[in-house]
Amino acid sequence: MAGVVSFTVLAGSGVSWAAYHWVTGGLNTSDALDKVRKNAPKHLDDSVNLLLIGLDSRKDMDGNDLPKEFVQDQLHAGSSDIGYYNTNTLILMHIPADGGKVQAFSIPRDDYVETYNGDGSTQGHYKIKEAYSNAYTGRRERLYAQGMRGAELEAQSREAGREATLATVQNFLGQPIDHFAEVNLLGFYDIAKVLEPIQVCLKHPVKDRYSGADFPAGLQKVNAKQALAFVRQRHGLDGGDLDRTHRQQAFLSSVTHKLKSQGVFESLGKLQDLFGVVKKDLVIDSKLNVIDFAQQATNLTGGKVEFRTLPTEGSATRNNEDVELVDVEKVRSLVTSVFGGGPTASPGAGDTGRSASAKASEAPKATVDVVNGSGRTDAAAEELKALVAQGNIAGRTSTTALQPLTTVTYGKNAQAAAEAMAKRLGVTVAPAADSDVPADHVQVTLGENYGAPSPSGSPSPSSLPPKVSDDQFAGESVKEGGIPCVN
Repeated sequence: MAGVVSFTVLAGSGVSWAAYHWVTGGLNTSDALDKVRKNAPKHLDDSVNLLLIGLDSRKDMDGNDLPKEFVQDQLHAGSSDIGYYNTNTLILMHIPADGGKVQAFSIPRDDYVETYNGDGSTQGHYKIKEAYSNAYTGRRERLYAQGMRGAELEAQSREAGREATLATVQNFLGQPIDHFAEVNLLGFYDIAKVLEPIQVCLKHPVKDRYSGADFPAGLQKVNAKQALAFVRQRHGLDGGDLDRTHRQQAFLSSVTHKLKSQGVFESLGKLQDLFGVVKKDLVIDSKLNVIDFAQQATNLTGGKVEFRTLPTEGSATRNNEDVELVDVEKVRSLVTSVFGGGPTASPGAGDTGRSASAKASEAPKATVDVVNGSGRTDAAAEELKALVAQGNIAGRTSTTALQPLTTVTYGKNAQAAAEAMAKRLGVTVAPAADSDVPADHVQVTLGENYGAPSPSGSPSPSSLPPKVSDDQFAGESVKEGGIPCVN
């Protein structure tokens, strides 16, 4: 959250080149994306996906506990033992290549999904917020046993956590992540301290001893301590974590509204204070060019951002914890529909002299299973026949409930074949690894947008993803451009 605020300030500030170089010269950077990019879904256009990671940690960058009095009195966050290294906030922001509206998805922190390490190996099924802490703990224990101590131990352990979070979100949503920014509770507080007072709006009065929230209804201005309580409260709210997520979205909207309506800052001193916080509390990926991003990110302060919260399928108990169940394919379909884009580009001019059969013979092969969720009789059998004609090995066919989109998943050693089939079918959801699919197998699940294969074996005329509505997400969307009033 603090990360995107910082970048929007850069985008709108018009600061000098000297200031830019001063900022970029001391940033905390991470190479976590280098490993994760190897298994990332392919981009369908030139848009940019930025993941904002809010770390629920009461530690500084070196792993030292924050002062007890500060944690209790200002952060109102219990003790330094609470939160550990779980991610309290995950927001994927999609910045279109054409400069259009920015779409942002908040991922509920208790979503029960398959979590991954940075190398693509699975951790098992956990709350999505635990991917970071699982990887952090595993690497820290190994390095500690090897004799590593101090700041280097903390840095390398956190790097494992970042890698795991990035890999898990990519696999969950079926979307590549181009850049990320990470901040903890202290970083949020420090940013809010520079920006205070910030105007927020509540539909109802609230009072919560856990977060320290004590606010009347209506428009009001909050300081840094109150801002942290505003975005952290979940007890005493009808929607619990859902309402907290909407608070976070509304706070971002309020901040960007202030930046747009009042200018960035009236004094160089405040601008320097903000840059100092960015350099102290923020971690960004090493490939992010702050200047280029600032030029792209003008939409973030122009009221052109819409926040949605991804849906869940109800609460349950797993691993002796309360979790939120999710329909992974439904979530991927919704994200793809909102982000837009189409299948990967067609072959270039150099391929025009080659026949379709010649191209097909060169495509990677696998055993293919086809599941019919299209509602069309015999669609699975028809598609399996067409895929076998392309040189693949016939697997089984089956039927499932209606699916909105055609999707492709794959087992070990079958990624290339899955990508070839997805391109042939013209699907818009990137192929995803699935531990339930056997090795060397690809599973094609036909959705309602499926079109029968042509005799030539060219891509199926699948339609564009269906338009999505707010009621398919968790609660109302939050649109920037003012001060949203939330629970």
